[in-house]
Amino acid sequence: MSRRILIVAGDAALAPNCARMLESEGCDIVCREYSAAAVQDALAGDFEAIVIGETTCGPDALDFLRRIRDAALPARTIVLSAAPNVEFAVAAMKEGASDYLREPCSAEELRSALRRIESPSPAASAANEAEPIAGCHAFEGMLGKCAAMREVFAMIERIAPTESTVLVTGESGTGKEMVVRAIHRHSRRREYPLLACDCTALAPTLLESELFGHVKGSFSGAIATKQGLIEVAHQGTLFLDEVANLSQETQGKLLRVLESRRVRKVGDTAEHAVDIRLIVTTNRSLAEMVKAGAFRADLYYRLNVVPIVLPPLRERPGDIPLLAACFLRQFSRQMEVKAKGFSREAMHRMEVYAWPGNVRELRNIVERLSVLYGGMRIEREHLPWDVRDAAPCLSPAEIPRTWEEFKRLKCQVVEDLERRFLSAAMNRCAHNVTQAAEYVGMQRPNFHALLRSRGLKPEK
Repeated sequence: MSRRILIVAGDAALAPNCARMLESEGCDIVCREYSAAAVQDALAGDFEAIVIGETTCGPDALDFLRRIRDAALPARTIVLSAAPNVEFAVAAMKEGASDYLREPCSAEELRSALRRIESPSPAASAANEAEPIAGCHAFEGMLGKCAAMREVFAMIERIAPTESTVLVTGESGTGKEMVVRAIHRHSRRREYPLLACDCTALAPTLLESELFGHVKGSFSGAIATKQGLIEVAHQGTLFLDEVANLSQETQGKLLRVLESRRVRKVGDTAEHAVDIRLIVTTNRSLAEMVKAGAFRADLYYRLNVVPIVLPPLRERPGDIPLLAACFLRQFSRQMEVKAKGFSREAMHRMEVYAWPGNVRELRNIVERLSVLYGGMRIEREHLPWDVRDAAPCLSPAEIPRTWEEFKRLKCQVVEDLERRFLSAAMNRCAHNVTQAAEYVGMQRPNFHALLRSRGLKPEK
């Protein structure tokens, strides 16, 4: 029997009734009504079963199922419905429900349904073994349900079979290289190589040799003739990472290759025909560089045939729970421990954090948490201090409109800052009130009173 079960229902009486049916099974049961809090509880990922009650064929149950399915949670789901509607049952199963029961159901029926979903079929077990993070990939290893990411996935599918040059832009850590590799895998050139060149890793002279090749004796150290990446990538795809770092001279030579479809080695007089598809990435604005005279306008227009813009993680907060849960399961499986998920407060702090390192930073932090707290439920205090104490940024829609709203918000911000100040002082002094008061320059009674006023206990 499952150790931890979430029961979510639109009817206030339905969830407690189900909980009473399972009391004798010794389950840890959490009851919720349909709300954003219930969604957060489910996405925390530490439930082995989720029971969804629906007295009508309303959209709440299906929407809840859809969120669980999109997040690729390991929890199995049972839908209870009082509506005699076959179409609703079919829709629920399509959205990922593991079982369906008519309400009212008996305690034995509910317990039997839980036992059924806890015994996966051999085929399902084999699939889970074959794919470590099965279901977490929305598209070619990239996960995201926000409109911007869905547009990126759709764009990749549309342009991959073409021969068009692609310019992928986005901040560091947003997954530009994953987009490049997805385009190549879906292209007609997928049987041929995808060769990558980091334009920041080499000096301009060496970079030219790397791209175009050189003949023996063309410069000091050229002891043998060498093919460049452009030649080697013939009939395949050439990937230039951080193309904004190309020198003006190299930009001109690359432009000639793209226009003539012929390449000449450094120090050579002969040209060789090449057939390549070019995909480039950058975390800088090439348009701004063109205005500043740092990048050739003609090359920019030659590269910017099909632009793909990857949004930073701070602009897709709805994807953070999905990515975090997926990474946690992946690393937990590697370390052979059971993922317990994130607490609601920990997930909230992760959602309001700005993530300057984007998805790469999120993945690295979840890996750190998995190493340090593997098999435990991730709480707020487990998070790195910058994530744990992240202050939410206000969107234009959230800026106060009246003076009264501003004063209320100001009080909330000050209280939050005071809590963080007190917590940091107590942590530095190993929760010793006297030492913490002396450290911050306050009298001990005043410091202790401030702790009480903000609901903080010395031992916490």
